[in-house]
This record gives sequence, C-alpha cells and structure tokens, in this order.
Amino acid sequence: MSHARIDLMTNHPATANAMMALENQLRAGALPLALKELVKMRVSQINGCAFCIDLHVGVARRHGETDRRLHLLAAWREAGLFDARERAALAWAESLTRLAATQDVPDAVYDLVAAQFSEAEIVELSLAVVAINGWNRFQVAFRAPPAGGAGA
Repeated sequence: MSHARIDLMTNHPATANAMMALENQLRAGALPLALKELVKMRVSQINGCAFCIDLHVGVARRHGETDRRLHLLAAWREAGLFDARERAALAWAESLTRLAATQDVPDAVYDLVAAQFSEAEIVELSLAVVAINGWNRFQVAFRAPPAGGAGA
C-alpha cells in the first residue's frame, strides 16, 4: 500500500477543520444521509478518488445501502435501481462535478432536480457536491490510500 504525500490534518489542521465544518453542516441538513452518500460516492468515482470511494462505501453499507446498488452506481442511468429523486440528485452531482468539461449546468438537469427537490434542498445537495469535490481534490493530490472502508 502506498503512503500519502501529505497528511492534511497534520500539515494544515485549520484547512482540515474547515472541511469538517462543511461536513458538519451537511450532517445537520434535511436530506437523507443515504442520498448524500450516493452523491459523494458518484462524485468520487468521477474524480477517481479511491480514498473517498472506500470511505463512503463503508458509510453507505452501515446505513443500509446494498452491494448491488453500490456496484451499479457508476451505471445508475441504465441500472434501473435508483428512484426519480436519486436519479435527479446524481444527474445534478455529475453536472456540477463536470463543469470544466460542460461549461454549464444544463436547464434540463436543473429542471430534473427542481422537480424533485425544494430550492433549500438543492442548495444542500449542491453543498454535498462542493464538499466531496473538495475532499477528492485533497485526497487525490495528496495520494491518500484507501483506509479499508472505515468511514464515520
């Protein structure tokens, strides 16, 4: 197993604590944890963050997510296992994560998410995407190795 280049908490605890403040805000939110975990896992798949995928698989399993859905998350559109609300959240998460490629969040994706979520919920969902994209960038850049599904 490889070693991390940089340990964020050791080398810059103020930044790690700021990121944890985002996580605490998410935990206090109204959206179900299971939905937020699916979003975090999908974004982490897109960004290739092994540490975060491993972490959030563990969290999702402890909160009742099935192995089948976890295995098929990367193909959520075709899998037929995700409800309309989950599909809208995943489409939103992918659009926000791929901004550099798309240069836009299409109206069709906004309309999809707006049909399933209130404006306050869309803000919370967006915060989940912002937070996990931030974590992914730290963990990928610093080469954090998977921790064995030990997520909180």
